Amino acid sequence: MKKFSKLFALFAIIALILSTLLTGCSNGKTGETSSNKGSTSDAKKGSVKLVVWLHLTDPEIAKVQEIANKWAKETGNSVKVLADQSDFQAFSTAAQSGKGPDIMFGLPHDNLGTFQKAGLLAEVPDGVINKSDYVQMSIDAVSFDGKMYAVPLAMETYALFYNTDKVATPPATMDDLIEQGKKVGFQYDVNNFYFSYAFIAANGGYVFKQNGGKLDPNDIGLNNDGAKKGLSLIKDFVVKYKFMPADIKGDMAKGNFQSGKIGLYIGGPWDVDGFKKANVKFKVAPMPTLDGKPIPTFAGVQAAFVSANSKHQQEAWDLLKYLAQNTALPLFETGNRIPVLTSVLNSDEVKNNEIMNAFATQGKNAQPMPNIPAMQAVWTPAGNALQLVTSGKATPAKAANDMVNQIKQGIATMQ
Repeated sequence: MKKFSKLFALFAIIALILSTLLTGCSNGKTGETSSNKGSTSDAKKGSVKLVVWLHLTDPEIAKVQEIANKWAKETGNSVKVLADQSDFQAFSTAAQSGKGPDIMFGLPHDNLGTFQKAGLLAEVPDGVINKSDYVQMSIDAVSFDGKMYAVPLAMETYALFYNTDKVATPPATMDDLIEQGKKVGFQYDVNNFYFSYAFIAANGGYVFKQNGGKLDPNDIGLNNDGAKKGLSLIKDFVVKYKFMPADIKGDMAKGNFQSGKIGLYIGGPWDVDGFKKANVKFKVAPMPTLDGKPIPTFAGVQAAFVSANSKHQQEAWDLLKYLAQNTALPLFETGNRIPVLTSVLNSDEVKNNEIMNAFATQGKNAQPMPNIPAMQAVWTPAGNALQLVTSGKATPAKAANDMVNQIKQGIATMQ
């Protein structure tokens, strides 16, 4: 009886030890699943479903879905690509309620500042992209304080369209542009700061100063000597050379080029298909030089980011890496999106496309639109200043000073 009691006690101790070990293992797995929800192990089980909101055209959405499906098949996950045109507030509400996407794809980079400030962007992990593989401008466009919060996908900027029936050789210098403009006509959306900034920047003006990789909203260069000189040149386009009326709009300038009334026009890749359908005989050239230097146009970068609220961070970044590597050429072919991956930018497919290659060349001299929220305070005062200058209601100096004062006031109200 005593021996049986000893054996019973021994079995009880062994059972207790095994129970403790099993419980510990179970707790360890439970903790791992909770803290790493959406891990690679989940992906292999096919348990991760990713949602991508796309800010591109319908044909591009179909192409991205096709490419995403290949990643899904390789990883055992599923991906749903949806068209989206929501604003910041709609995304913020959806993200915080758990109904937002894992990835936002194709958003213009200058909107990123508001998302980043609100804590809605996850920082790009090491290994997702190799920065040296990209046009540097595109990396700057998606970075804040030296850290990347999105992946650049494509870029767009504007350049000089010319009617080949009227212009044999596109103007190489600003003096050439003015002389040819007198003969064949030259127009663009002159009171739109997006376009006219090129002539301000070419003379030394800038929006916000780059200090240590950070845009400084307290250092505004739109009323320095270079900016005033640029505004004077813009005024000359209207008042002195009478290339265009002071109240011209983009559609009017585009229509005049399309109908053959003018031979020179500043526009972007978005104008190409319309001119082709209208059978306009045209080509595109990079902007002419000014004082021997390239004219730096504004550039927009289509970007993609992973929501900070995504429950599947690892898989989302893996998908975004795959999309970044495999969508550059399809988006170029489907949507005229200029690649920011230098390997694709320098490919035969891009170089042999004469029109798009001209935009790509100009893109190398472009500056990304400032991506910080303070930029929202720039557009209206800048547009007003241009209208005052081109209508002759204010001197370039006064318009520049008033513009900067209004921008500073606008920034102050945002803080």
